[in-house]
Amino acid sequence: MSKIYFQGTYGAYSHLAALSVDPNAEIIPCKTFDECFINASKDVNAKIIIPESNRITGNIGIEYLIFEYRLNIYSEYFQKIEHNLLGLPGVKISEIKDVYSHGQALSQCSNFIKSNNLIEHVRADTAGSAEMVSKVKDKTKAAIASSLSAKTYNLEVIQKNIENEKGNLTRFLVMGKNVAQPEFGKKKYITTFLFKLKSKPAALYQSLAGFAVHQVNLTKLQSYAEKNTFDSYFFLCDLDGHIEDKKVQKSLEELGLHCQDFHVLGVFEADKLREK
Repeated sequence: MSKIYFQGTYGAYSHLAALSVDPNAEIIPCKTFDECFINASKDVNAKIIIPESNRITGNIGIEYLIFEYRLNIYSEYFQKIEHNLLGLPGVKISEIKDVYSHGQALSQCSNFIKSNNLIEHVRADTAGSAEMVSKVKDKTKAAIASSLSAKTYNLEVIQKNIENEKGNLTRFLVMGKNVAQPEFGKKKYITTFLFKLKSKPAALYQSLAGFAVHQVNLTKLQSYAEKNTFDSYFFLCDLDGHIEDKKVQKSLEELGLHCQDFHVLGVFEADKLREK
């Protein structure tokens, strides 16, 4: 049986995403993102599912681990984020005073929190907040989390879909130690890579010229400072296309001329939700 590690506790959105990606896998929680990456680095049969960015609140902030461990990316998965107010069975909204959740979940439900005069408390994760509410058994306390968390911790969904904006998605990456990529066909692909440029004026501008010339679309370009410096940067990049596509190959060859470090992290099919 394959293993999938995720950060958080059972009932988290990452747990929900892991079930969608492979319902037959052994799904194992980790306390930290670092722990997920370490486990996958040691075990070639293990995969990890990691939230990379959110449509509303942006990057999750795990890029430094992507740089450090350089695991292969097998796929991306867009998880629909639907926040719910969870409380003890039978509790009414009017009885609730305190609400607990991850900082991003609280900010994504700020309108609901304000309109119900709830006092917010930032916790490490959404499912952990649900678990805490279940254990404390105080009807004035509630959590913002997934419906899976409600089932996991015997809580009631007091109010469904309390997020400010509907259609919120979190992009997850499925990664592991072994290198694998799909054959080049007629599907839509993403190639993800990281690079560090040689130190010279206009290096970034010159390095990206090949993508413009060969009409290759970059969908993500993010800079990340190397450890203990503010003048040396890595870049994390996604492009539309497969690495075996001639246009992509030529663009990457031209980029390579300007690089001190270059590493392909993965080639995978684009999630169909990208088109929506």
